[in-house]
Parts: sequence; C-alpha cells; structure tokens
Amino acid sequence: MATPRISPQLNERLKAIRLAVFDVDGILTDGALVFAGDQEIKRFHVRDGLGLKQMMLNGVEVALITARKSEMVAQRAKEMGVTRLSMADGDKLKTLKRFAGEMGLEPSQVFYMGDDLVDLAAIEWAGVSATPADGAEDILAAVDWVTVTPGGRGAAREVAEGILKAQGAWEKVLAGYRVSADVAEGKSA
Repeated sequence: MATPRISPQLNERLKAIRLAVFDVDGILTDGALVFAGDQEIKRFHVRDGLGLKQMMLNGVEVALITARKSEMVAQRAKEMGVTRLSMADGDKLKTLKRFAGEMGLEPSQVFYMGDDLVDLAAIEWAGVSATPADGAEDILAAVDWVTVTPGGRGAAREVAEGILKAQGAWEKVLAGYRVSADVAEGKSA
C-alpha cells in the first residue's frame, strides 16, 4: 500500500479525531453491486477491517453509514465490532450529527469518508474528510484528504493508519504484531 502524504496541518487536525465514520459502497467496497438472484453480494477488503478494528482498540469510535440496506453490511459491521451502523439512510448528515451528539463531540472531532454526491453534506460538516483516489470529481474537490488507494482496495486502512499515526498510536499497533526479542531467540517469557 502506498504511503499517503499528509500535510503537517492535516496531521494536527487528525489528532483530535474521536469518531471516524465511513460510507460503505465505494469506500469499504469497490462500489460494484453484484446480485445473485435476490441476494446482494459485496466484496470487502480485509485490510480495511483490520484498520477499523485498530482504530477502535486505540480510542477512536468507528461508525458506518450507507444509503442501502444490506445484510452483508450488517454482517461485516458485526465481524469488525462496529456498533454504530445506519443503513438505508438518505440523510447521512443528520445521522452523522446524531452519532457525534450521542458522543458529545464537536465537528472538529469527527472524520467522515465518502465517495459520491450523497456524502457531500457530511463531508462538508465533518472536521476532517476524505475520499478514495477514485471518488467522484466534486467529492475529490471538497475533501481534506484524497487517499492514494481506491475504494474497496484499502482506502479505509490508509486513513486508519494516518489517524493512528497522527495520534501516536501506530507504534503501539505495530508492537502488538511484532515478535519480541526473547521469543525470536527461543527464550520463554
């Protein structure tokens, strides 16, 4: 995955984020809709899921808002431990404000990632906003951060790493996956 270039100003704003909210189609998926009979099939990238889980483990609440209703999205949210989920939501800004209000947060503490026009109001309200490299043209122009990675291919992971690095938590995340020197040398802990 490519390393994003984050300005010092954006890095400073990312330190305040306590709630990270993601659209689903075009962010956690590549945006394609696949149907098998009555069943909708979605493809999620495992790296995005790990990134979102790491944010939650390090003090950043994660929420999902989607304009579609999908059992696949509900299942994926449950697997990741995301409890703030809004589906079939035509007013993403209203839901974003409700989530922030439930947590007592100001817009400067809220991150939103979306990729198309239905996300524009939420993008404009959030303290920090992002879209994947393949976001809609008007969204690319409206956000604070355009990821190097396209939607459904690790774009959410890219922002999760950026937020955690800004907040000084990424080294802790890495340490949790590294083998200690004692284990590497065959010594018992």
